[in-house]
Amino acid sequence: MVTGLALTPLASLAQDTSKPTEKAFTRDYLEPGFKPSWKNPVLNRTLIQDFVIYAHSDLEMTKKLLDKEPMLINAFMDWGSGDWESALGGASHMGRRDIVEFLLEKGARIDIFTSAMMGQLEAVKAFLTLQPKLIDARGPHGFNLHFHGQLAGKDAKKMVDYLQSVKRIELKPNPFVKDGGGS
Repeated sequence: MVTGLALTPLASLAQDTSKPTEKAFTRDYLEPGFKPSWKNPVLNRTLIQDFVIYAHSDLEMTKKLLDKEPMLINAFMDWGSGDWESALGGASHMGRRDIVEFLLEKGARIDIFTSAMMGQLEAVKAFLTLQPKLIDARGPHGFNLHFHGQLAGKDAKKMVDYLQSVKRIELKPNPFVKDGGGS
């Protein structure tokens, strides 16, 4: 038995992950000439976080928070290391068509991932015609287009078949696909 050592509780050695930390940064290039004025306060990070989280699964709380702060509609949460997610992105990768439709009606900016989840084949084709490399794009949490296409409900087969024709990948089971092929 070792004696005379002060033992530090393991919990105190673990990094506190309850609050985000910002990566250290030092410019190694010229500072931009334009200086932002920061006239208005930025949106509260906790409010953005809650809005994005609720948009994954709770339409009523999504509505309530958007009523409280309409500028949340296009806010993004940085979950760390560049994993950016909006409320629309969260609702899309969860297959929550009801929340997606609400957010789009309120002016959320649609993207290729939401288009794939909504079964909007012509929109997805247009995005990929404009920028073919989007077939390899990753949405929030690294979910790809095929993952979102699997959530297209009655249009899922058509969407996934098209995406597979552009780039064949190994499809993994999507845990958010509901019985019957989608949401």
